[in-house]
Amino acid sequence: MKSLKIRSAVATDVGAILSFIQDLAEFEKLSHEVVATEEKLRATLFGPRPVAEVLIAEWEGKPAGFALFFHSYSTFLAKPGIYLEDLFVRTQYRSLGIGEAMLKALANLARERSCGRLEWSVLDWNERALKFYRGLGAKPMSEWTVQRMTEEVFTKLADS
Repeated sequence: MKSLKIRSAVATDVGAILSFIQDLAEFEKLSHEVVATEEKLRATLFGPRPVAEVLIAEWEGKPAGFALFFHSYSTFLAKPGIYLEDLFVRTQYRSLGIGEAMLKALANLARERSCGRLEWSVLDWNERALKFYRGLGAKPMSEWTVQRMTEEVFTKLADS
């Protein structure tokens, strides 16, 4: 039987995390947007004030996938939530239950941390992911539209 291990990332994993981010960006046809470096990841994930956490999935001892997440907050529930920024399983490890196992690990964390929500966004063209998430019981929030300000835009706003 093949072995799957899901663990919290440590600072020595920054190279693997960056590799996962680059693979995800390539899959999403967004490689040109990646400016992350090992140094930036080390500072933001493992520095004095970590802003996100990472789970690493290992299949037979090899890095197979990752989930990067952080806490959000629901004012209506007066509870924290977990926002899953990225979930990615390398092509050769797909359909082995790794994605589901990582979501189960996140669901357990959400329960342990008394969260009211576990949320994430999915590109609308990623039918395989949408079907997978719906199969686990996730519901699309079609009445909500994601809004984003890039650094350039919010800097301009802050300076105005």
